[in-house]
Amino acid sequence: QVQLVESGGGLVQPGGSLRLSCTASGSVSSIGVMAWYRQAPGKQRELVAAITSGGRNYADSVKGRATISRTKNLVYLQMDRLKPEDTAVYYCKASTRGVNGLDYWGEGTVVTVSS
Repeated sequence: QVQLVESGGGLVQPGGSLRLSCTASGSVSSIGVMAWYRQAPGKQRELVAAITSGGRNYADSVKGRATISRTKNLVYLQMDRLKPEDTAVYYCKASTRGVNGLDYWGEGTVVTVSS
C-alpha cells in the first residue's frame, strides 16, 4: 500500500510559478513510477509529467515550463510561466513495480491561474 498527499496548490497569476509536492508513505520502496496528472473542469485527466529511474517525460503542453523531480518519498512538480489553461486539479500518482503492480492516487491539489 502507498499513500500520497499533495500540497502546494493555490492561486497564481499568469506568468507566475508554483511548486507542487507529493509525499508518499507506506511501501515507498516498491514504487517504480511517480507522476503528476491534472484534470481541468469538463476535461479528462491527463498526464503532465512522470519520473522513473530511467528518466523523465512531459506532456507537450508543459515542456520547457515544467520540471519533475523526486527524492525517496517526495516528488515535486515545478511549474513556471503558468498559463490560465494550466488551471486544474493536480493529482500525484504512484505505480508499483512488477506484473501485479498497482496504481495509487492522491486526493489532488487545486491550481488556479488567473489575474
